[in-house]
Amino acid sequence: MMLCHLLQALDCTLVRGRADLAVEAVCCDSRAVTPGCVFVCLPGQHTDGRRFAPAAAAAGAAVLVYEDALPDPPPGPALVRVEPGKARRVLAQMAVRLCGFPARRMTMVGITGTKGKTTAAHLLAAMLTAAGRRVGCVGTNGAAWPGQRHDLGCTTPESCDLQRLLRAMADDGCDTCVMEVSSLGLKMDRVGGIEFDVGVFTNLSPDHIGMGEHASYAEYRAWKSVLFRRCRVGVVNADDREAPAILAGHSCRVVRYGIVAPADWQALPGFTAQRTATALATDFAVRMPGGRVAAFTVPLPGAFSVQDALAAITAAGVLGVPVAAMQAGLRGAAVRGRCEVVPGPAPFTVVLDYAHNAAAAEGVLTALRAYHPRRLIAVFGCGGGRSRLRRAGMGEACARLADVCIVTEDNSRGEPLADIFADIRAGIARVENGAACVEIPNRRDALLYALGLGREGDIIAVLGKGHETTIDRDGRKVPFEDAAVVREYMERRK
Repeated sequence: MMLCHLLQALDCTLVRGRADLAVEAVCCDSRAVTPGCVFVCLPGQHTDGRRFAPAAAAAGAAVLVYEDALPDPPPGPALVRVEPGKARRVLAQMAVRLCGFPARRMTMVGITGTKGKTTAAHLLAAMLTAAGRRVGCVGTNGAAWPGQRHDLGCTTPESCDLQRLLRAMADDGCDTCVMEVSSLGLKMDRVGGIEFDVGVFTNLSPDHIGMGEHASYAEYRAWKSVLFRRCRVGVVNADDREAPAILAGHSCRVVRYGIVAPADWQALPGFTAQRTATALATDFAVRMPGGRVAAFTVPLPGAFSVQDALAAITAAGVLGVPVAAMQAGLRGAAVRGRCEVVPGPAPFTVVLDYAHNAAAAEGVLTALRAYHPRRLIAVFGCGGGRSRLRRAGMGEACARLADVCIVTEDNSRGEPLADIFADIRAGIARVENGAACVEIPNRRDALLYALGLGREGDIIAVLGKGHETTIDRDGRKVPFEDAAVVREYMERRK
């Protein structure tokens, strides 16, 4: 594509170079530069993309795009200036154009909320697959479609990476993409240029507030609400108190789901917990528009899992999925690292979950209590370099709901564990007569200690990392997987 066509109607100015220059790729990471590509210098929290302009030029970038001014521009590449605050929007539009508008070739479903995005996305993908669709998924667990799987560094990738993934999905025959849409993904224009057929709202509670994320809860909520000005149909949790604020200024048709509040798709009272060697499942029934009632089983525990499943069921209904396919897809769905039971010969149950804030931990532990464990043992930590508000909340929730708490590391990112543990300890101290607590800094040692404590009828809840396969120690990611440690222990018991 010629540069002049790429820049057409965008807020930018060609200040050096030829407008008829041919370009075939765009990126914002100088390490990903290929000869002839466009490199967009993004402003960042910790560094400025303009610092990497010389490296991008040396790697063969044909065009450099920057905000405001570029001190000492390297010789060679064409230079394009954009207004301050517009670089991310320009990056997204360039990526969409260069990739040929791939989202227009698929049914696009975007899911936002504080908790439940990954679960709802995977449950919906399973139902759509059961209905015969070829489905791609993008989110915290990576990008995947039939025959392909790619790890991602964040829930919603940068727009240039996202558009390449969408192009690959569409070229590989996918007719539907279900993706998690984070508040930061919306704020940073990572989903710029995409109109969603369906947007889904799961719930909202304080999170991602602090340096490099959102300045306040109000800003966090406001960015979540943007999805409902960029979709045709909004599927919204009627039970969540923030639903009216999320819908403020919406431009979509709204379909509501709920357990308590009146809704178009209503879960009926009387959930039934089912416990097997490989899963903690929940049976429930749903009244659909028109009055039909259908029974469902979600292979996950608790009311919060029913709510996530109901979000997926409602979105599937909006997309015309037959009820039989909904039932079959939901029953056979698996969500890695989300209330995932690790099977083994031990007489106790081990559950892995990604819960890394107070609300999520409370939801998981409350759900596990419904299975009447002899003891509920919680293994958890909190990440460094993130909001400190999470830490006391996690400590308080776990001390209140578990019988035993084992506090350990969780992606310290270079922050001293002593500081993280002190914040968690402050939350634990708020609970009178709470769980017995022990601190074991090394996560592997903490897991093995918890497994050694396990007795018949116990449930061990390992929280915080879920599906992750690395741990960030002192700013360096090293291989580590909770599931692998548990499987190793189970193998030794055989």
